[in-house]
Amino acid sequence: MTERVPRVWDVLSASEDATLRAFVGDNRHDVAALLDGLSEEQARRRLVPSRTCLLSIVKHCAYVERVWFQEAVLGHSREVLGIPVDVEDSWQLDDSDTVASVREDFLAAVAESERIAAGLAPDDLAVHPRFGQLTVRWIHAHLVQELARHAGHGDILREQVLGADED
Repeated sequence: MTERVPRVWDVLSASEDATLRAFVGDNRHDVAALLDGLSEEQARRRLVPSRTCLLSIVKHCAYVERVWFQEAVLGHSREVLGIPVDVEDSWQLDDSDTVASVREDFLAAVAESERIAAGLAPDDLAVHPRFGQLTVRWIHAHLVQELARHAGHGDILREQVLGADED
């Protein structure tokens, strides 16, 4: 993973909105970095009984970006977006999924989320089909939580994958 200074250190006395966006941005970076330097086999290696592997974590996080910004904020259906209706299916890898394609898809989803969010204020409302109305502030706070959790899981899996290959 590349060394960098997290954006959160640039917003120590910034607005709530700038702070939330910086934390989301750092977590997005950490999710994308999970795939750095991995082979296709390493990225797909499953170390737990679920569908979770490094590649599926990043694929699921692209789904998350689309659900919260393209579905909840813009109102597009999952069918229109071409993403699974059931969240559990967002972890499913296809034969065509590669380190490069999944990373590119995640970064494209992030870029679209950032484009959408750029014109929004924290109190602007979105509508999630299951949860109803919520604020953009809530979406950013939720993304801090969800992306950090997945990046943390990925860090542990990455350590296990790389450690096993050193033996």
